[in-house]
Amino acid sequence: MSILVRFTPVSMTAEQYDSVSGQLEEKGVWPPDGLDYHVCFGEEGNLKVSEIWDSQEQFEAFGEQLMPVLKEHEAEFSGPPEIIPIHKVEKR
Repeated sequence: MSILVRFTPVSMTAEQYDSVSGQLEEKGVWPPDGLDYHVCFGEEGNLKVSEIWDSQEQFEAFGEQLMPVLKEHEAEFSGPPEIIPIHKVEKR
């Protein structure tokens, strides 16, 4: 079952986001298997991320690669990501 994942960083800057993304690409783990959509949005210093994954298992497997990189770039979160089951996804 597909899931929606919402990350709520305390104060994510574009520089932090770009550094994390770049490091994941350099490691060859981006884009990860099972990731359908990734959206970064919001105002500078208050960016948020939402993703659609094919399964929670694929999301959790990628988390093992993601978490050390987030920690290295001092990304702070208000809590764990919100995980919401998806009933239906429509694409144009």
